[in-house]
Amino acid sequence: MKIYLATDHAGFELKEFMKTHLNALNYEVVDCGALEMDPLDDYPDFIIPAAQKVSSDPNSKGIIMGGSGQGEAIAANRIKGARAVVYYDGPLEIVKLSRTHNNANILSFGSRFITHEKAAEAVDLWLSEPFEGGRHQQRIEKLDN
Repeated sequence: MKIYLATDHAGFELKEFMKTHLNALNYEVVDCGALEMDPLDDYPDFIIPAAQKVSSDPNSKGIIMGGSGQGEAIAANRIKGARAVVYYDGPLEIVKLSRTHNNANILSFGSRFITHEKAAEAVDLWLSEPFEGGRHQQRIEKLDN
């Protein structure tokens, strides 16, 4: 599976950690930036291209990061076919439900609110959960249409 990563300066360290983590699990990782730490960069410049790639490749997923993860998810969700959710920490059940019920294809982290280890645990669960379909499919169709 191809996984697109994107962040601004606030999530740069977490992105680099996640890239190493996912490569070790043999995922095909595409780094959409930021490619260097620049406190003046803007998250839409990296998040929107990553969301476009995820929305055009149904066999891929995206993991995006920023300080809060909120703006990043908002930017990603402006792209038709992108379904980004934010996870800070807390019960992992919410990560599972984002896949099984909402078929989320982008996971957004607020890097100021989660450890690298907890983010990796959430990603591992998120990537392993299938979409249930069924009654949830019509909701996804309404969002995507």
